Amino acid sequence: MTTQVVILAAGMGSRLGRSLPKPLTELADGRTIMQQQFDNIHHAFGKNVKVTIVVGYKLDHIIEAFPEASFVYNEQYDQTNTSKSLMRALNASQPGGVLWMNGDVVFDPAVLDRAAAMMARDQSFVTVNTSKVSDEEVKYTTSAEGYIQELSKTVKGGLGEAVGINYVSRDDKANLLRQLARVDDQDYFERGIELAIEQDRMLVEPVDISDLYAVEVDFAEDLERANLFV
Repeated sequence: MTTQVVILAAGMGSRLGRSLPKPLTELADGRTIMQQQFDNIHHAFGKNVKVTIVVGYKLDHIIEAFPEASFVYNEQYDQTNTSKSLMRALNASQPGGVLWMNGDVVFDPAVLDRAAAMMARDQSFVTVNTSKVSDEEVKYTTSAEGYIQELSKTVKGGLGEAVGINYVSRDDKANLLRQLARVDDQDYFERGIELAIEQDRMLVEPVDISDLYAVEVDFAEDLERANLFV
């Protein structure tokens, strides 16, 4: 089965204050955020991996930069959040599991090596960082069995933060898709995961990458921190 990877890059990324889509922000090593992601994807899965980018805001710039990718258009990019971008990507995917990531995450190549082991088992997962728990980030709790239980920015007593790199298995994809269709337009995709866990008994494992770097670039200080690693 061909590995399927989705990058969510439809948003306007206004908090960073750049004119181009945020994934095209240049890093200290000269690569863009999205090029760093592509390099990591190719490192883990080879050059023949199928990568689909969900585009919206100033989509021509992303299409021009990565013509080898496939593209899904979220025409409501300025009115919807990542739940609806992921829904569009999963609807367009081939049979089988899908790895997806937010288009603004700068991360250690070893993250996807760790993810690949879970993907080989076709086990749905969320990558997490247990070294910090910030109020404004998506946090999680686990069940007694160790699976993800709660997953949102409003979680109390979170065990860590979700990094923004996740996988849905072949068998779980239909349930996640149905829940993504149900959630509010402004919901993050994590809400769809949470509902699938609650209502469909989807089992989602936390994959701890606290020993590796992963920086979601929302603000200028995040970009400075990401540049310390690349």
